[in-house]
Amino acid sequence: MTPKKILYRGIVLIVLLGASSLHAGPIDSPGHAHQDTAQLVHEANHEVDHAWEVYHRAALGGTVASPALQAEIEQHLHEARTLVTQAQEAADRGDDRQLEDLVKQVRLHTTQAIKGSKEQKR
Repeated sequence: MTPKKILYRGIVLIVLLGASSLHAGPIDSPGHAHQDTAQLVHEANHEVDHAWEVYHRAALGGTVASPALQAEIEQHLHEARTLVTQAQEAADRGDDRQLEDLVKQVRLHTTQAIKGSKEQKR
């Protein structure tokens, strides 16, 4: 490839990248409530995923304290997942108060699930 072609391709690439950035908005736009609510739901969903991972590691490792505790942990995890769905619905409706309440409930359930998953057999 000749130096002229390399230069031409470089210029085309710069122009294309520059043009695409002109159309893109700011990554973090202040004052957009929708972004904040979407972030809350995303974080709650991530917390539930993390709690499931902790539980699965304990269950696969055979370290869950008892079958009764295992059932309790699973109930917390299922309830948390249901609450995330409800939180998404609240976010879609623009009900910030309910959204925040549901996210708090998700955190309580995931905290309990993780705590139970870390309880060792005796």
